[in-house]
Amino acid sequence: MRALPRRLAIAALALAALSAQATDLMQAWQAAREHDPDAAIALAGRQAGETRRAQAAALWRPTLALNATVGAMNADTAMTGARFSAPGFGQSDGVNFATSIHGGTSTRWGLSARQPLVSGDRQAQRRQLLIGADAADLEWQASQQELMLRTAQRYFDAVLAERKLELLQRQQLAVDQALVEARDRFAAGDKPITDTHEASARARALQAQVLAAESELQLAREQLSDVTGLPPAALQLAPPAEAAAPAVLPPLEQWLELAGRDSPQLRLQQANAQSAAQEVARRSARAGVTLDLVAEAGRDRLAGSGDFGSASNTASQAMVGLQLTVPLSTGGMRSARQDEALRLQEKADAEVERTRQQVRQQTRAAWLGLQTGKARLQALAESLTASRARLDATQLGRQVGDRTTLDLLNAQNDASGAELALVQARADVLLNRLRLAALAGGLDEARLQEVNAALQR
Repeated sequence: MRALPRRLAIAALALAALSAQATDLMQAWQAAREHDPDAAIALAGRQAGETRRAQAAALWRPTLALNATVGAMNADTAMTGARFSAPGFGQSDGVNFATSIHGGTSTRWGLSARQPLVSGDRQAQRRQLLIGADAADLEWQASQQELMLRTAQRYFDAVLAERKLELLQRQQLAVDQALVEARDRFAAGDKPITDTHEASARARALQAQVLAAESELQLAREQLSDVTGLPPAALQLAPPAEAAAPAVLPPLEQWLELAGRDSPQLRLQQANAQSAAQEVARRSARAGVTLDLVAEAGRDRLAGSGDFGSASNTASQAMVGLQLTVPLSTGGMRSARQDEALRLQEKADAEVERTRQQVRQQTRAAWLGLQTGKARLQALAESLTASRARLDATQLGRQVGDRTTLDLLNAQNDASGAELALVQARADVLLNRLRLAALAGGLDEARLQEVNAALQR
């Protein structure tokens, strides 16, 4: 419950910031870190994983147990043919002894302590717990990076949806103007009816595209709001600026080496394989042999009355020593479990190799996306410039009668498409920068801030 006021305060500050300026990527990430349920799940998992270190240490510490019992008890004992001797009484053979207690009170208490000295099972279990603690930390790190990527992806999805709707609305306005002009010029006998039909058809098609783009934008804003907790209506997003590609990109082999060493997903699979190997060690016959230092103290007492009057029996004991346990037969259970553990270890090793291949493939894809990003951005920028020049020339040509209304509509569509493609390419470059850093285990707030600095202000 203590986290609720803190989250409300953060949300209030975020809303205040939104009212004053555009929502940048860092603000979206900070809100997502506090709001997204996956972040809370990952944090709780990490904190739970840390307790495994204490469990690992406790395995080799002494344990102390106290047990006590009280209840009603009957006891009858009979002994015949015994020899009895005592100072001053001499010796007698064929002596009989009998005791009897009916409905007596039985009390028992015992105190035992145990210190493990040798145990292959405990040693393997300790390693498993430490590996599990490291794995929980890796899961948290991977979830943080995944949340950063998801937040950035949804942020740029919303940016692109906004730009797409803006371009379609702008194009729709131009087509509506062209339709009015075509109708006027047809009425004046200056243009054929085909110009009117072409402009009308394009206007209706754009109207449908605008409606679809509005739905797409609403969905993108809602998805970003889901991860950040920020109201969709308050989001004022900043598109990527022109300088989106990194000036210098380290070689691919360097990134592959980093990813093969530091990728959280790969390291997590390796930790699972190490844990599976320790499970095999736990199931071996050698691991079942244990040597413990033990100490015990206890007392049993029964008091009441029976066939011979009041009686009581009391027994006390104390012991300190070593206890060796060697399993001789488990009916095949140990060997069956060891076979299962071996197969699971093989499965975990195969998953490590699969993950390694996936990480390498993803690293190559992200690196190539960045490697070609600068040239791609330059080509798309030149394409946009050419499309706009073509649009200007087509508008002039239509005014003098050298171009048709269809030519003008196509030029407008190409110019809008080129502008949207350029924005998409800038967003792809920024996302590839984040993906490459995440694959190498280096995606943090500093890297996110670098991408945030590439947004328009």
